[in-house]
Amino acid sequence: MDIIKKRIYARAGLLGNPSDGYHGKTIAISVRNFWSQVVLYEWDEVEIVLAQDDRARFRSIQDLATDVQMHGYYGGIRLIKATVKRFVEYCQAQGLALHKRNFSVRYETNIPRQVGLAGSSSIIIATLRCLLDYYKIDMPLEIQPSFALAVETDELGIAAGLQDRVIQCYENIVYMDFDPSQKRRLNGLSYFAYAPLQPPRQFPLYVAIHSALSEPTEVFHNDLKGRFDRGEESVANAMRHFADLAAEGRAALVKEDVTRLKALIDDNFDTRRSICRLPDWQIQMVETARRCGASAKFAGSGGSIIGTYDGEGMFERLRAEMARVGSRVIKPQIYPASS
Repeated sequence: MDIIKKRIYARAGLLGNPSDGYHGKTIAISVRNFWSQVVLYEWDEVEIVLAQDDRARFRSIQDLATDVQMHGYYGGIRLIKATVKRFVEYCQAQGLALHKRNFSVRYETNIPRQVGLAGSSSIIIATLRCLLDYYKIDMPLEIQPSFALAVETDELGIAAGLQDRVIQCYENIVYMDFDPSQKRRLNGLSYFAYAPLQPPRQFPLYVAIHSALSEPTEVFHNDLKGRFDRGEESVANAMRHFADLAAEGRAALVKEDVTRLKALIDDNFDTRRSICRLPDWQIQMVETARRCGASAKFAGSGGSIIGTYDGEGMFERLRAEMARVGSRVIKPQIYPASS
């Protein structure tokens, strides 16, 4: 029996986020320290195996309430079901015949939940890759992020942007331009301009993850989207500025100008803070990192931050000081270990 395994990595937004959902530009990196894996193999029926996060039994009502607070009302089952449904519809629309053999599918993930590292989209893309392999379907890489986004936005009503799905499909480090002039369509799905980048030879990045508190992506994005749609000038101006920061960041990476990159990262957070009321504990993460001399911004919607540091001494101070505010610090692995 052939067993298909696909692994998709966490990601962190380096610059420009959250402008990906607002015709902006972003740069994102892979964080291979964390991943989701989907396993699929032939089976008598179509079966989705429950994973650890798909809990239905609890020690108490307080345990249930805590679980919902941390993980939401659903685990990965809804993500897999929605991906399979959308995959069938995509194949039907393209006139692609699917064989009649059924399958069992299961997933596991060690991506920290609801801290802006793109755990949900990783499960969707890993499931999609398994289905493409199992049914021998060729879906162009450039439209795979849009397929994954449609699963969340259209099927599940989750507010999201393309950035997470692009970096998780392309991997490593990618510059993305979501300006409408860059928009193209293929097989009924839109895509934009995605350009892989090379980081500087000296590229000291850290990611800090809060170990106790988190905020679902929807909590941040929904309010901002409404303000943008209503034409709030400060939000529109901020989105244009985020895009400019990403474009400048691309130039800084090409020039290997880490000093400029540090300033851009700080500017990204300061701009975000100017248009949003952020929880005190999220601000505390950024300010703690900055007191150590590091740059800092949100890696996603909140709950994790990313930035540059200067030397191992500063990194050790970061680890110690961030631990005092309930956060752990890692060095993100952007490329495969063999690279």
